[in-house]
Amino acid sequence: MRKYFAPDRIYTTFDQISPEVLENDGICAVIFDIDNTLAPYEEAEPSDKVREYFSALHERGIKTVFVSNNHGPRVELFSKTLDTPFFADSKKPLGKNMRAAMKLMESDSTNTAIIGDQVFTDVWAGKRQKIRTYLVPPINDKKNLFFKCKRMLEKPIIRKYYKDRGEDIRNADEAIVRTWWKQ
Repeated sequence: MRKYFAPDRIYTTFDQISPEVLENDGICAVIFDIDNTLAPYEEAEPSDKVREYFSALHERGIKTVFVSNNHGPRVELFSKTLDTPFFADSKKPLGKNMRAAMKLMESDSTNTAIIGDQVFTDVWAGKRQKIRTYLVPPINDKKNLFFKCKRMLEKPIIRKYYKDRGEDIRNADEAIVRTWWKQ
């Protein structure tokens, strides 16, 4: 199970995964999820914080692509100001658009990462392609039964992540604890 669902790293927010962090990990190409990773579902366009982050990545020569399970119009609107190509309706964790994104960025499994907020879509999709996986807690999670169940199933995976590193989840950042334990 760990082989498919355990993230390589967990961060509190996407911008903690700085260009320097990526470069230190040998990453020159990043596949991004949008919804709840970079922006809440209801935020149609990228915030100034997201724009600055993508600008910093591009200035350092780090390539970016969106691979989203959301529909084309939403993904296109979000991506157009970021100079970032996209694949919508991707059906993650399936790999077709993940592989297409790597081909587009002229990268491979050794120098590509995915940044997302869901274990069973983003992390699993990355693990299937043997790329680095960075998980962030959802920005503003949906509260319907489907998402509550999904987050509940993620808890043991997150707990194991911290246990494997000799850390206690209670010492993790409050945003992480709030997301996965206090729903």
